[in-house]
Amino acid sequence: MGVTISRSILDGMKKASAAAAPREACGLLLGAGGRIERFTECANVSEVPEIRFEIDPAALFAALRTERAGGPALLGYWHSHPSGDPSPSRTDAAMAAADGKLWVILGGQDVTCWRAGEAGLWDRFAEEPLIVV
Repeated sequence: MGVTISRSILDGMKKASAAAAPREACGLLLGAGGRIERFTECANVSEVPEIRFEIDPAALFAALRTERAGGPALLGYWHSHPSGDPSPSRTDAAMAAADGKLWVILGGQDVTCWRAGEAGLWDRFAEEPLIVV
């Protein structure tokens, strides 16, 4: 099993993360099944973007409307940790709904993928293999 992502999408996320530093970059993951086919970069509207992210609600609602109209599915979210640690933080766990959405986290050149649920790290995240093609 696992989640598939192209090298070009991953490179785009890394560039966005580097450009946003020392603030956290964030956005949406779109695709179908276990394949991330596109990412979007969204405004981080957190009051403390250096240590926390909050995706612009307008971007999230637009993606959900597009999905309902037959567009790509909202598979999950991505964000960066400028500290370099690509593991979910306690803050990430507190923000995550147990909805099965993916959380891709970038820390420097390292990337991890997690699925939000009721168990795992911080009682919220189970690691998902990320397959780069």
